Amino acid sequence: MFYLLSKALHSLFALFGVATLVFFLFTVLPGDPAQMMLDQNENSEQIKSIRKKFGFDLPIIDQYFYYLNDLSPISFHSLNKNNFSHYDPHVYGGKILFKKNNNVLILKSPFFRTSYQKLGKPVNQIIKETLPNTAILAISSMIIAVFIGLLLGIISTIYKDQLIDRILLLISTLGMSIPSFFSAILFSWLFGFVLNSYTQLNMTGSFYELDDLGETYNVMWKNLILPSIVLGIRPLAVITQLIRNNLIEVLSQDYIRTAYSKGLSKKQVIFRHALKNAINPVITAVSGWFASLLAGSIFVEYIFGWNGLGKEIVEALNKLDIPVVMGSVIVIAFLFIIINIVVDLIYTYLDPRIKIT
Repeated sequence: MFYLLSKALHSLFALFGVATLVFFLFTVLPGDPAQMMLDQNENSEQIKSIRKKFGFDLPIIDQYFYYLNDLSPISFHSLNKNNFSHYDPHVYGGKILFKKNNNVLILKSPFFRTSYQKLGKPVNQIIKETLPNTAILAISSMIIAVFIGLLLGIISTIYKDQLIDRILLLISTLGMSIPSFFSAILFSWLFGFVLNSYTQLNMTGSFYELDDLGETYNVMWKNLILPSIVLGIRPLAVITQLIRNNLIEVLSQDYIRTAYSKGLSKKQVIFRHALKNAINPVITAVSGWFASLLAGSIFVEYIFGWNGLGKEIVEALNKLDIPVVMGSVIVIAFLFIIINIVVDLIYTYLDPRIKIT
């Protein structure tokens, strides 16, 4: 319990730091969001109205505290419609906890404000629509990386210092060295264009696509294949080498020699005794890579046209849609924290010798 409370407190400080960093980082970016939200025929009155609506005319420090107030699950708001923090139930939702004079204290989910470019669409809704697609891509990539990485790592251990071991080490090193965006371009061109007649795979495409009549969305499983493979290449390479190195270390221990003395073959020793002790460090690596895949899928999603959170971030940066970028970054940071806590708990379950305090 103390561990969870300690982690929760550290997480709050971490999220506060991330929110502060992204706010001031994107606030000082060149360009006027108010002008970008209007067409070329805008006038000074329209720009003034937009700046007042979104709080661009307020001092930076006031904008910062209003932003933290919107992010906080417990926030203060005014009932005065002319106040920037005016409480609108249709916008904030939540439940009023306390009311005094013209002010209210409400309990709500974090409010990431509205998009500058998508006709005032709430950022919460944009994240809700795109994050599941990114999660599907990350999970499928990690499944590919774990199962193939385990298999290749075991094969490399069995044939240690032989030709197949050297080939697998070379391939895994290349997999760790090649950037994901380069692999995405290469795979998209090769398997989606050059070899399309054989693979029947598309160069770009999302998980859900409209039919030819534009009436219903259909699940396109084949569009998941190429981005999943590309995104899984680097963690696959890491897992392969990690399993190989851990197995070689475990196989040198005394209880393994005892297993050999009982007449067990090398494959039997690996699968019955060595693998379960060599796999614990892999769990930590998998957790770190899974969290990284959620953030590192940005360019892969953009290149393959995958309608996920990464693609949304790139498009928002191009259009200076700051609330979408800031909200997405904070959500990714929150997922990093949650995944790390879960992995710590799993690690202690798998290895009772490790205690968390």
